[in-house]
Amino acid sequence: MTTQHRIVASIEARMTSSRLPGKVLMEAGGKPLLQILIERLRKSRFIQDIVVATTINTQDEPIIALCDRLGVKSFRGSELNVLERVCGAAKSVNAEVLVEITGDCPLVDVNLVDGVIETFLQHFPERRYFSNTGANISMPWGFDAQVFLAQDLYDINENNPDKDDQEHVSYRFYRKESGERYKPHFITYTGELNRPELRVTLDYREDYELIKAAYEALYPQNPDFTAADVIRWLDRNPALRDAALRVRAEREK
Repeated sequence: MTTQHRIVASIEARMTSSRLPGKVLMEAGGKPLLQILIERLRKSRFIQDIVVATTINTQDEPIIALCDRLGVKSFRGSELNVLERVCGAAKSVNAEVLVEITGDCPLVDVNLVDGVIETFLQHFPERRYFSNTGANISMPWGFDAQVFLAQDLYDINENNPDKDDQEHVSYRFYRKESGERYKPHFITYTGELNRPELRVTLDYREDYELIKAAYEALYPQNPDFTAADVIRWLDRNPALRDAALRVRAEREK
């Protein structure tokens, strides 16, 4: 497969998170976090288009308004059936290769995203799913990217997806029942990036405070700051880092 195929990033985003309502439009450096995520993905060497997959809920009107202001495509679908929603978003922009990103990862490193895409392009069709996240994640949580063929996702959606498939979108690619059909591969990192104990995902208020502080510290120095820059910043600010991790551990017991 080559870069001639249409590569699209889908971002799952909604305002009705039970843990932190409205989180994707909370601000850092005067910008909504969703805008920060979009700006970072726009610097990809491979992604040709971006579509935000949100819901038909009236609470998500501000997400649509932001997309319109930024000139980003959006799609509205089911809140609970995320698989169906992402399929609809991908079809709306004629995606061939889909890069699945969640709104929980506003500081995503486009270099890592491009690495996952490039690896997919090199190994398709022998392997049909590549990810840098999952149970064996080696990097901090919050730089997640999953890449697969859009048609494969459409086929899953049209062939009796169960509740887990509908909720987790790409689950069928790596679930045990699929065997070696998709030959999923999970990319791992060594050296400085190998810090799986760290988290910069957006689930709780403390996560937001951490992400906001990191962005406002790093962006003025280098708008293209990387995952490694975030890790170094976390290590320079252990009190803030450890407080967020402690709160998350307590809440997820």
